[in-house]
Amino acid sequence: MITTDTPAPTALTNPAEAEASAAQLAPRLFAQAAETDVESGFPTQEFDWLREAGLLTAALPITLGGAGLDAPAATLPLLRVLQHIGRGNLAVGRVYEGHVNALLLIQQLGTAEQVTRYAADTRAGRLFGVWNTEIPADGVRLEALPNGRYRLRGAKTFASGAGHLARPLITGALPDGQGWQLFVLPADSQPPVLDRSFWRPLGMRATASFRADLTGLEIGPDDLIGPPDAYYRQPAFSGGAIRFAAVQLGGAEAVFDETCRFLRGLGRIDDPYQRQRLGEMSIALESGRQWLRGAAEHAARPSAAAEAEATVAYANMTRTAIETICLDMLRLAERCVGARGLLQPLPFERLHRDLTHYLRQPAPDGALADVGRFVLEGKAF
Repeated sequence: MITTDTPAPTALTNPAEAEASAAQLAPRLFAQAAETDVESGFPTQEFDWLREAGLLTAALPITLGGAGLDAPAATLPLLRVLQHIGRGNLAVGRVYEGHVNALLLIQQLGTAEQVTRYAADTRAGRLFGVWNTEIPADGVRLEALPNGRYRLRGAKTFASGAGHLARPLITGALPDGQGWQLFVLPADSQPPVLDRSFWRPLGMRATASFRADLTGLEIGPDDLIGPPDAYYRQPAFSGGAIRFAAVQLGGAEAVFDETCRFLRGLGRIDDPYQRQRLGEMSIALESGRQWLRGAAEHAARPSAAAEAEATVAYANMTRTAIETICLDMLRLAERCVGARGLLQPLPFERLHRDLTHYLRQPAPDGALADVGRFVLEGKAF
């Protein structure tokens, strides 16, 4: 929940306005990023800014006070919004992407009443997110109670925004092997027990990705989102990887921008080897932008659900390609700035830690192997 007093949010009425708002906010986020980079911290002030800029509600339909970034046709503006936020601060981008992901899932799987209710929560400044990762032996389980209610047992790990999200969207195992159920936890009234010692990361310190123990909390039938196993439906489940890839590419863009600024400050713009490396970095960055355009085109097709396999395969290519691009950007930037550039308070040390950590997304080998299987079976994109 946004806790500080902020001005009334800007009313964004279309995807282009949301993209422009994110682009305008990115430099402000970047200027604050070093102060936010604190272990177990959280970018509370930055999310006040996001709310003020109208970006917390941007993924809602226009009819519910959003900017329409929920529409498949608006996938490219959505990805560009995420890229701008990632360019400003990867930790903010990670939590914001989870907020957007949760809102999209609720709109895809929830009832009309749930969509309306949670849209109102969003307009009130409440933060959403998705908690899915767990240790299997200690994972979240739903124990049946009377009147369709459930008591929760177990914990989630890497619960980004823990202690700050008012409405985390969580997966849990139903009794008797009935499948996995998605539900919204009213964490402002039923807070989980947090283990902050879990989060001792290389980077992304300010995401507050703690272990969250839900044992003893209760939810009702109105908190359940969709039928069992709906969360894992394709192409939404794997296809959503293009959103975190967009945030990552924003981090790579920040590396590029700061490398250029550093070399200009040293008067090294005439060095032919530096020019060559910056040329390689420019190609890599534009390649990432083209991957996002291609992924957005796939996601925006009217037949995306019918062609789920192709959409997922293309999303897997996109996340893999952007991972490689980001790693190449870091390598080239290091050679450009040398040891001097990796000293604080310059931003490269933080950018390197954050981007390296954020790139470690689940199942990278499986994602690439899925692309190989798709093409070997003679299927087309």
